Amino acid sequence: MSNDARLKLETLQAPGLRFSVHVGRQAFMLDSGADAVAPTPMEAVLGAVGGCTGMDVISVLRKMRQDVTGYEIELHAERTEEHPRVFTSIEIVHRVYGNDLQPSMVARAIELSETRYCSVHAMLAPTVRLTSRHELIPGKPAAA
Repeated sequence: MSNDARLKLETLQAPGLRFSVHVGRQAFMLDSGADAVAPTPMEAVLGAVGGCTGMDVISVLRKMRQDVTGYEIELHAERTEEHPRVFTSIEIVHRVYGNDLQPSMVARAIELSETRYCSVHAMLAPTVRLTSRHELIPGKPAAA
């Protein structure tokens, strides 16, 4: 399967580095510098692993017929101080809201994502220490 991306520098005269990114039919920005308005490439990678595992987990929980009323993922990453400033560890916290959630099913959904389905997790795992934990919260998340 071929995947293609096209990036264009949007800040020719500005001090920051902002790129428009086109992947397939989707577009987004990558940014850096003091006036950044979009994520940096490393922030995008962090969001990608969260999004990838989250999509897997919620899909599996739906198939398991778990009554999920909300779902949040929080990620905490550590990076090296020296360049290329790679991630050394990422902790993924899954907060699953719902009614009568089965802890074993939530744990299994996360395990399946990490060991079988999430391609971003699989790509990072050889060089980044990835850990996960989950919290089960009865009911619905508070309104924002």
